[in-house]
Amino acid sequence: MIQRLIAAIGLAICMAAAHGAGAYPDRPIRLIVPYTPGGNTDLLGRMIAQRLGESTGQTVVVENRPGAAGTIGVDAVAKSKPDGYTMVLASFGNILTAAAWYKTLPYDPVADLAPIALLATPQTVLVANPRLPFNDVKGLIAYAKANPGKLNYGSSGSGSSNHLFGALFASMAHIDMTHVPYKGSGPAINDVMAGTIQLSFAPFPLVIGQIATGRLKALAVTGATRHPLLPHTPTVAEAGVPGYEALGWFALMVPAGTPKPLIDRLNVEVNRILKLPEVKASLAQEGAEPVGGTPEAAQRSIIEGVKKWGGLVKKLGITP
Repeated sequence: MIQRLIAAIGLAICMAAAHGAGAYPDRPIRLIVPYTPGGNTDLLGRMIAQRLGESTGQTVVVENRPGAAGTIGVDAVAKSKPDGYTMVLASFGNILTAAAWYKTLPYDPVADLAPIALLATPQTVLVANPRLPFNDVKGLIAYAKANPGKLNYGSSGSGSSNHLFGALFASMAHIDMTHVPYKGSGPAINDVMAGTIQLSFAPFPLVIGQIATGRLKALAVTGATRHPLLPHTPTVAEAGVPGYEALGWFALMVPAGTPKPLIDRLNVEVNRILKLPEVKASLAQEGAEPVGGTPEAAQRSIIEGVKKWGGLVKKLGITP
């Protein structure tokens, strides 16, 4: 009797969830982008929001909520009602490294949020000032060992992905490089071209033109494979640091506890959007390819990324 009652209750819950997923969404959805308007993350969020609104028949409102390296916006979503109407464009720093970076992070990136899908994992380009006396990764390493403390690399800020890409490179290559944080990748690239600093792990859009005109030289790309935008530029791994791979990370996430049927519905829509030719072309200009896949695959990428990059922060004792 009790077993039949439990089974009946379980069936009723499943039917109710399925009914909710069928009716969802019936009002506007809010997508929080935890950075300022106009940046690459904001543009990605607006591109996804527009097409998600078209496919669901409801407006997806982008709300920029910057601050504390993107953690303020993520925290707001983590504490929102888990009803599928609030989501966040999560990224490398506020998910994969935040727990290791901040001693009092107000949310747990793994436990307090649930991924809808992984959006993209863009490569960066290791660029150097063209006047430096080396043209490849092996030459860079040899120069660094012969001239300890003379190589500086710029990033978009302490704890940013390109900061940690450089830290991982230095650690694996057994060289000493000084990190110089900037308020964005643009100023860092300007100083590489001017010779104020020597290197940067840079986003593709900022440097493709300068590489083509010779104002920067591309030493390597940071992914596991060469990139179509720079087909003759080797990966860091094949150029002299075996096993090196460093990728950006963007995912769409909702509060933990959001009903699985709603997550699955959104996952289907996001995967469809990522296959659109115009979306693939836009991501390609960022040095990225669409990823997609299941929520479970996205969750695995979070766990692996937290282990790799959070572990690096702790291992090297990197602090804000």
